[in-house]
Amino acid sequence: MAAELQRSTDGASGPAAGPGGGAAPRRRRFDPRHWAGLRPYGLGEQRPNHYKEILKTIWENRDQLGYAWRILRDGCCDGCSLGTTGMRDWTIDGIHLCTIRLKMLRLNTMPAVDPRILEDPGALRRETSRELRELGRLPYPMVWRKGEPGYRRVSWDEVLDLVAERIRATVARDPDRLFFYMTSRGMPNEAYFAFQKVARFLGTNNIDNAARICHAPSTSALAKTIGYGATTVSYKDWIGCDLIVLVGTNLANNQPVTTKYLYEAKKAGTRVAVVNPYREEGLERYWVPSSVESALFGTRIMDEFFQINQGGDVAFFNGALKHLIETDRLDHAFIREHTAGFAELAAFLRELSWEELERSAGAPAAAMRRFAELYASARTSITVWSMGVTQHRHGTHNVFAISNLALALGRIGKPHCGLMPIRGHSGVQGGAEMGAVPNTYGMGRPVGDPATMAAMKAIWGFEVPAKPGLTATAAIDAMYRGEIDVLYSAGGNFLETLPDPAYVRAALERVPVKIFQDIVINPMMLLEPGELNVILPAATRYETPGGVTQTSTERRVIFSPEIPGRRIGEARPEWEIPVRIAERVDPERAHLIRYENTHQIREDIARTVPLYDGIQHLRRKGDQFQWGGPLLCAGNRFNTPDGKAHFVVAQLPEQDVPEGKFRVGTRRGKQFNSMVWDDVDPLTGARRDDVFIAREDAERLGLKDGDPVLLRSDHGEYRGRVRISRIRPGNLQVHWPEGNVLIPTGVCDPYCGEPDYNAICELIPLREPATVAEPAHGAPAAP
Repeated sequence: MAAELQRSTDGASGPAAGPGGGAAPRRRRFDPRHWAGLRPYGLGEQRPNHYKEILKTIWENRDQLGYAWRILRDGCCDGCSLGTTGMRDWTIDGIHLCTIRLKMLRLNTMPAVDPRILEDPGALRRETSRELRELGRLPYPMVWRKGEPGYRRVSWDEVLDLVAERIRATVARDPDRLFFYMTSRGMPNEAYFAFQKVARFLGTNNIDNAARICHAPSTSALAKTIGYGATTVSYKDWIGCDLIVLVGTNLANNQPVTTKYLYEAKKAGTRVAVVNPYREEGLERYWVPSSVESALFGTRIMDEFFQINQGGDVAFFNGALKHLIETDRLDHAFIREHTAGFAELAAFLRELSWEELERSAGAPAAAMRRFAELYASARTSITVWSMGVTQHRHGTHNVFAISNLALALGRIGKPHCGLMPIRGHSGVQGGAEMGAVPNTYGMGRPVGDPATMAAMKAIWGFEVPAKPGLTATAAIDAMYRGEIDVLYSAGGNFLETLPDPAYVRAALERVPVKIFQDIVINPMMLLEPGELNVILPAATRYETPGGVTQTSTERRVIFSPEIPGRRIGEARPEWEIPVRIAERVDPERAHLIRYENTHQIREDIARTVPLYDGIQHLRRKGDQFQWGGPLLCAGNRFNTPDGKAHFVVAQLPEQDVPEGKFRVGTRRGKQFNSMVWDDVDPLTGARRDDVFIAREDAERLGLKDGDPVLLRSDHGEYRGRVRISRIRPGNLQVHWPEGNVLIPTGVCDPYCGEPDYNAICELIPLREPATVAEPAHGAPAAP
């Protein structure tokens, strides 16, 4: 599908007349109905101080203020996945800028680290991840051989030959003893695509990326129900929508600018319903700093709150649809003409008892019925969800249940109607679509399909492997068993992102050759080498000649130009390093993998991923297009084999909790992915070692705020302090990644390999005081 190229304007009209061409609604006068209070900028309230963050950012970047400003003014944001061109977007008038982007800025402007400190990795192991990042950027290739005290600097020719030699030997033995992993840390589409092509060139589908631990259930479930593993609407559909449903997400923390979208939506009459175990402060009220009214009086975002158990999403949405079936509040014409599988689903729901649904959801039948009536009474609705929905062993079924409800009322493919799995990081949406996953060569190109393999050979000139590769969690198990000889990790940090950090550490230590491509020191780099550790210094997206692209949550492919400014040592573009290695691994076929610039990669993407046709024309700031158009499935056209949307039975999970124990989930604080910025979350006031507990549970156990407690699962222990919170009784929450010590490895969603980030724990009061949890290496708080 060819996409029409669009370019933004930099004139005074801003995004109201572009960049995407859509007109933003005019601001209305102040409306006290949505005010959070009368205290200017929430004085005395627990909230982020955005103006203080701006001043702090200026101070942190004082040595490179010009470069920092150019990145903000001209670059595509490397923070969350909302997407910008400079400081403008395609949804609202005015500035698009948030604290996440400001905190990320220093990673791009800071000077190089003194490479000599890596000569003694043991001394660095005492540092937290945050302290390691703050040391500076990686400037030179470095090598650490077994038996040597630490890393030593080498030339690029030496390191490329060394890595190529080790990979060549591994490929000769078995290509599937290689594993590639990519983070979402500012990684552009071109890097994802180059890495995945290199993996297939070398003969393996063992490649995965950070999307695996974020939204794999969303992708797999939506691909089955509507044929696209992506959001079906644009952000501008929020404004003018009757009802926005937020499920298992905290937008104020992870995508702060969405609060401005919600502010504009509420002014246009939108109601917001939240389904969550915890009543998030940031979803209840927020002070949008760039909106005068909201900055003065705050914005009351949430209109309705429905509290459920952690993992209770399937039951809750099944209950809502059961009520609509019982009361015949369905879009029968849409179901009859454009869907399949409804009869089977309806029969399943009729057999479910309300008692069973209540027990699983953690909500009374009355709440499910009330939500169903609210949903059905709205003419238009959009459901938005995040990792509170997906990070369960039954995450795919959670998404099935959400999708079923939308399909039952025909809420797909229409303006202001749809489904939005909102991404947390700028590279996640594009990573899977570029094929940096073990089961596709690129979006729409399934691994192992004979016709697809023939098409790939025609495009690339070489045979692609047919056997599906390993997911990240499966690869860790393979490392533990000694079945991986070479790990090539671009920015990943398994020690802090995966469950059971002790097991992960042991697995990594069994890998003979570990290759780390990154911009800063990563805790994984400090592990002892099995035979060889290699550091390959990478350039950021803003340092990449020819510019790069990213894909936002709303499927907008946006060009980000190279920004003039500081360059770090001998750091090379993310895409170039694996390509040059592959050329040396197999010189006779090097011409089949060679690129000279990012424009050539974009041309290859357009050939390989048909929905990305148009990416080859992106060259300047403001260039962008939205694959699939503003609305996916418009005109009731679904990308499934029979052209219909599919209802899928969403089974209730088996999650009975023994008496006296709790469901424990993981949450984010002041952080971006596993990069923790501060020890206190300004949205909640919570410390990193706080254990969120309901008042009823705390009183029953004789606990008060600040009391030290021990959480014990069948797998591990975690020490923290009581924080009495507005969470569903019987549920607890702790911060991630610190809480990973409670979670066993290998417990994943069978449909997509998503790790389960929840545990069943007993809570034990302690006498001795607990100290603040150290965020480094996923460790629990010390007593």
